[in-house]
Amino acid sequence: MLVAVGAFAQGQINFSARVVGSYDAPVFVGTDLTATGTRASGPAYMAQLYAGASANSLAAVGAALPFRTGAAAGYWTAEARTISTVDATGNAFVQIRAWSTAAGATYEAALASGTGFGSSATLTIKPTVAPDVPANLVGLTSFGIAGGVIPEPSVMAVAALGGLALLLRRRK
Repeated sequence: MLVAVGAFAQGQINFSARVVGSYDAPVFVGTDLTATGTRASGPAYMAQLYAGASANSLAAVGAALPFRTGAAAGYWTAEARTISTVDATGNAFVQIRAWSTAAGATYEAALASGTGFGSSATLTIKPTVAPDVPANLVGLTSFGIAGGVIPEPSVMAVAALGGLALLLRRRK
């Protein structure tokens, strides 16, 4: 009976961007992923764990979490998450997705808006079963929340500026 219960156990993951001595993967806003880059900070940015039995079956696990502020910007408060779609005896495919709440209330809404979202690489993790410590997201690396498409001036605006520059140049 205990063997049967263990076979259907659900796996646990440590939903954290930093585990001292293992990995440190803050989330940034933009493409500068260095120490001088801007880190996601406060409830204006959210992070969510997605997991599944395959890389093509990822679904949200638990609620999205806001980013911390100050020296802890780029990180969210770590939580143990139970992945109900993955048997603890197998591997789980996991990904962290983050977005700006100005772009949408969910990652999917931000994705549909075309701006203010980003995601980590998909990791393969062996979840653990309670009472063991939840499995860490070993291999997690920093990623950025992109700002989306950079607006370009229209052809008419460029022509008007060019014409103005020519007129000013000819007057001298």
